[in-house]
Amino acid sequence: MTHIVLLSDVRRRKRRVYFDRRELSQLLALYSDRVIGGEWRDYAIDHAIGVAVFSVFRHSHDRPAYAIAKLAGPHGTAYAVFDGRSRLKRASSLADVLAVFDKRLRLVTD
Repeated sequence: MTHIVLLSDVRRRKRRVYFDRRELSQLLALYSDRVIGGEWRDYAIDHAIGVAVFSVFRHSHDRPAYAIAKLAGPHGTAYAVFDGRSRLKRASSLADVLAVFDKRLRLVTD
């Protein structure tokens, strides 16, 4: 049986968003640095309509410590870093968003 699909309907549909090879390379480089430092232990990648999320965990049974999202919208692609429900940074490039992790916080004791 033939099913006719209008081109205008196809364009209106939202698509799943994925990280490309370059983005995955950047994310996994950051992840491996943090694993070597003992900060992160696990990660997960989720893809949905309009968003792809790279989540990192301190322990595999916890909630994500951070979530790095690629967001597709009508004005192009944006990236964001979330700490729980709070958004730490949003930018139009992944490198700008990952700059949040450049500053390493250290424990200060008296």
